[in-house]
Amino acid sequence: MALVGHVSPDFSMPAIFPDLKTGVVSLDQYRGQWLVLFFYPHDFTFVCPTEIVAISETYGAFQKLNTAVVGVSTDSTHVHKAWMQRDPNDGGIGRLAYPLASDGTHEVSRRYQVYVPQEGAAYRGLFIINPEGQVEYEVVHNLNVGRSVDEVLRVLQGLQSGGLCPVNWHAGDKLLEAY
Repeated sequence: MALVGHVSPDFSMPAIFPDLKTGVVSLDQYRGQWLVLFFYPHDFTFVCPTEIVAISETYGAFQKLNTAVVGVSTDSTHVHKAWMQRDPNDGGIGRLAYPLASDGTHEVSRRYQVYVPQEGAAYRGLFIINPEGQVEYEVVHNLNVGRSVDEVLRVLQGLQSGGLCPVNWHAGDKLLEAY
């Protein structure tokens, strides 16, 4: 069942923050702003760092849209921290602009319907949650293909426009008018 149009499943998870300190992220912390919550399979893999770093490099664009970002995998915060501390030229990702959360119990991945039991990990799931806590957008796909940060930003801008956005719409383009 799609989560779009429904209240976002609640979550509270340990996380590693940009300053490499451990804390907790919860849905309640993000009330009043937009949230991009994305799941990825594992740290120290091949496709995941390309997405995670790309999102971090464009984090300023998300901030301009009053949007926070949280990445989630089933790896522990210790593994997240080790990955963030390792140089990108040596299989690491370096410091990020947003937290990486640990869904060690797999509960949150299950609630968001992205958990793959045979992998012990999540599919690549991404959810845009509005300031009231409702899921406005979701995309879930296989493990081998990375997501497009540009598309996530485009959809976020479209959702925030409050209008009808035609195919290939971008911020600044004309919105459709209802009949």
